[in-house]
Amino acid sequence: MAKVTRDDVARLAGTSTAVVSYVINNGPRPVAPATRERVLAAIKELGYRPDRVAQAMASRRTDLIGLIVPDARQPFFAELAHAVEQAAADRGKMVLVGNSDYLDEREVHYLRAFLGMRVSGLILISQGPSERAAAEIDAWDARVVLLHRRPEAIDDVAVVLDDVGGAQMVTRHLLEHGHEHVACLGGVETTPAYGDPVTDHVEGWRRAMREAGRSTEGLLFQAPYNRYDTYRVALGLLSGPDRPSALVCATDDQAIGVLRAARELGVDVPGELAVAGFDDVKEAGLTDPPLTTVGSDREAMARAAVDLVLDDGVRVTGSRRERVRQFPAGLVVRRSCGCEG
Repeated sequence: MAKVTRDDVARLAGTSTAVVSYVINNGPRPVAPATRERVLAAIKELGYRPDRVAQAMASRRTDLIGLIVPDARQPFFAELAHAVEQAAADRGKMVLVGNSDYLDEREVHYLRAFLGMRVSGLILISQGPSERAAAEIDAWDARVVLLHRRPEAIDDVAVVLDDVGGAQMVTRHLLEHGHEHVACLGGVETTPAYGDPVTDHVEGWRRAMREAGRSTEGLLFQAPYNRYDTYRVALGLLSGPDRPSALVCATDDQAIGVLRAARELGVDVPGELAVAGFDDVKEAGLTDPPLTTVGSDREAMARAAVDLVLDDGVRVTGSRRERVRQFPAGLVVRRSCGCEG
């Protein structure tokens, strides 16, 4: 059987091939409703399937968006990736996901691979990007949106959360429970000193402690971002003589590891130890006790990132306000802090 072509659809619908293209691609020119219905009926009758590879070669762009995350096994990044996928689907795009594992070479590998596939744009959740990654982006003249990380350069396009303000908010909440000091579980030695959300969470904690006239000396501890390694760190921290009475964690995954260690050691939460996290992953409401944390509108942030990566003019004509979109953080009160909620 001969392959059905766009010319066949146009003949059956009584239109030009250009009109068929406008219907298939939903633009760039409008099509009258009656004509659109004729084209769609012809496509269905003939069983026509657009050649996406040929379309990509002609337009030098595919219907794909590249998304690079540090580690999709972590609930926060998994939920964020799902939100991006949903937002992209609403725009008629599909998402390719790559895990950098917090490694520059892996990030560059996926950048090169996705850009070589002529993706419509890239959404990058990165610790950098590194100089190598930036050079790769410049070489391809790609549209890239940073998500979840503040940009270093004024020309960067980014969607971010008020991470500093969120951390201040949750630290103040723990102090209001009457704790003399609130300790902080931050990142690791390789956590970037600027722009990284975990660094901002630590900064927010510091600001809240300073505002309250409290010292932070000896109260900042390092831990990996995942619950499994944090669990081992917490076993040592909570079994020592200087166990804090309140602990704010830079991520919910860390907080979940802390809760597991506390249960194993017989440390009552929140009676002997108040715990709070950051991210409001879905599991946070199911921990024992349910976790007080900092939340955000991830769906809205994902939509903003997809819109920015697909809107051609933003890199050239967008103002600073339009390029960097900051979303507010909100306190989600549950029982791990000592509240009844």
